[in-house]
Amino acid sequence: MTMAILLRLLFAHVLSDFVFQSDRICEGKQEKTSKKYVYQQLHSFIHALTAYLFVADWSNWIIPLVIFVSHVLMDYIKVEYMKKDVASFIIDQLVHIAVIVILWLSLFDHCGDLCREIFRTEWNDMNIWAVVTAYFLILKPTSVFLSLFIKRWTPSATTEKSLPNAGKWIGYFERILILTFILTGTAEGIGFLLAAKSIFRFGELSKAQEIKTTEYVLIGTLASFTIAIIIGFAVLQIIK
Repeated sequence: MTMAILLRLLFAHVLSDFVFQSDRICEGKQEKTSKKYVYQQLHSFIHALTAYLFVADWSNWIIPLVIFVSHVLMDYIKVEYMKKDVASFIIDQLVHIAVIVILWLSLFDHCGDLCREIFRTEWNDMNIWAVVTAYFLILKPTSVFLSLFIKRWTPSATTEKSLPNAGKWIGYFERILILTFILTGTAEGIGFLLAAKSIFRFGELSKAQEIKTTEYVLIGTLASFTIAIIIGFAVLQIIK
């Protein structure tokens, strides 16, 4: 029952933030006039009311009150002090989810020793740490290694027509997908991923004068795939 309440609170948050928040409210919260506070409070009130209705604990005013206040404060901080970018979006969502979880733990979940035992068990689970470490390794550590490995072949002026850090993020996503395919037993997806990347990235590199750039991209791609595949199958051996 308590888990159902947590899921209802999370669903109410998603509904309020991404369905009930119209473009007018979203733009109004960013206005340079005092009207932005009206929109911020309206948005916070929608969150509080939706959570109150979904929990359906009519005598409990703590949930809508805390959610309303936390949303007003977070919207103010986000508008006044944070940039409108991915980092701000993630921070905003994490804060709201943390508030929901803390409310749920404080008011509804009384697992006590059982929760502590589960935490201790999961914390010491070798399989979980192996998977977490693998996902960590395929991100920045692998990116740094690849940049050093292919440095000797880097053509001059290769980034003039590239988006800033696009290659790095492409590598992150492809290695995450490869590792996920392997750990979920769907390694055949790697072939489709390689084919898709070949179509999009190598489509304009077929001319003879682009052979050096083509080879450079191929080396980087195959090295990235190789590292992710090796780490993936190594983790499979550990968690078996």
